[in-house]
Amino acid sequence: MLPAASPLLADMAEGRTTATRLVETALAHATDPAGEGVRVFTALYADQAMAQAAAFDQARAAGISLPPLAGLPVTIKDLFDEAGRETLAGSVASHGEGPAAQDAPAVAALRRAGAIILGRTTMTEYAFSGLGLNPHTGTPRNPWDRANGRIPGGSSAGAAVSVSDGMAVAGLGSDTGGSLRIPAALCGLTGFKPTARRVSRDGAYPLSTSLDCIGVIARSVQCCALFDQILSASPVAPLPALSLQGRRLAIPTAVVLDQMDIHVAASFAATVRTLEKAGASIEEIALPELAEIPARGIQGGIAAAEAYALHQHRLVRKAHLYDPRVLVRILNGQAIPASIYIDCLKAREEICTRISRITSAYDALIMPTVPTVAPLLAPLECDDGLYGATNALMLRNTSLFNALDRPAISLPCHAPGTAPVGLMVVGETMKDDVTLSLACAIETALQTAGTNA
Repeated sequence: MLPAASPLLADMAEGRTTATRLVETALAHATDPAGEGVRVFTALYADQAMAQAAAFDQARAAGISLPPLAGLPVTIKDLFDEAGRETLAGSVASHGEGPAAQDAPAVAALRRAGAIILGRTTMTEYAFSGLGLNPHTGTPRNPWDRANGRIPGGSSAGAAVSVSDGMAVAGLGSDTGGSLRIPAALCGLTGFKPTARRVSRDGAYPLSTSLDCIGVIARSVQCCALFDQILSASPVAPLPALSLQGRRLAIPTAVVLDQMDIHVAASFAATVRTLEKAGASIEEIALPELAEIPARGIQGGIAAAEAYALHQHRLVRKAHLYDPRVLVRILNGQAIPASIYIDCLKAREEICTRISRITSAYDALIMPTVPTVAPLLAPLECDDGLYGATNALMLRNTSLFNALDRPAISLPCHAPGTAPVGLMVVGETMKDDVTLSLACAIETALQTAGTNA
């Protein structure tokens, strides 16, 4: 298994391991016939990755200064452009539309930083679901309960399982309504959604141009922060050590605590107690404005309208090739008139301002990332009604903060050996560094107390 990025970088620098060994380990997991690799990758770059690893090892041995991620194996979600390759975005409908002319800026940034791209990972078709199912490529199984076949979460399903199964140190993905944080929560990993404008979305096949964000799934907050620094062209440095003493955290009681299962509720309650013991001041606040976001159709209206606008011309020729469950959601946008879409955009701006006036008094909001543990895959595959209801529940909490354009991170908060549960920490818009630093302090407190797997 590959640990978080920082220890591996130190191990390579001090000669305890090499890039070649890291890539060999990742490829062994990716190609294990008993593993999930066949459902994780749409393309695997084994020879290319091994050649890059050998080159980094030679340069390191020669004392040549290397970029910050040099030798770390990573994966990229199937919606990012790579020069000379088709960008399928998890769909057979995109076949034959031509190769990309250049790498997406996010991919180019990882390459410049020395990351070794192991391959492209599976996803929900066109990123339009929080469950991770894909009838074209298959659905990777959740590492927590593989025997019974539970979902990994989506849409960045393959990204999460590539990290959980030791195929990568981090998985580059996108998040329009929770597509990084949901699979991170369900698979016991850490996933960070930045303020949208901090990381270029160019060259990433869009779902919603207003709501899409680019980030990573990894094993720790520090790891997510390191990759975020690379992607946002920020200075590369460890997060500053923060104390939770006196930090003001707020738990909204509107919407986000509804329908929690017993395990999520117990894990969240234990987390709150741990953070209070570590010195944080935690207050429940009503924040009924959160309920206005779905009630006014802000997230759904914007995403559906923009998705339909993006797909309408292809649908004329290729609608029959789409996953029917994704097609239905895209076609919902056809019925949204321009006036309603514009009203949604205005309502989004107005509610962002109102909520910020309340939440700016706190260091962060905290809540469960999703209200239940990972559901079983088989019932979702054969029941459209269950699929729709489960998808809505998985996306409910996370999508609120795409609508509000807040930095948000999910980190594990369950007891070791139990079903994965994610704690979502939400900061203020463009306060991503503060949010990550606070999340790192929370992660440390949970690990110290033994309630973080």
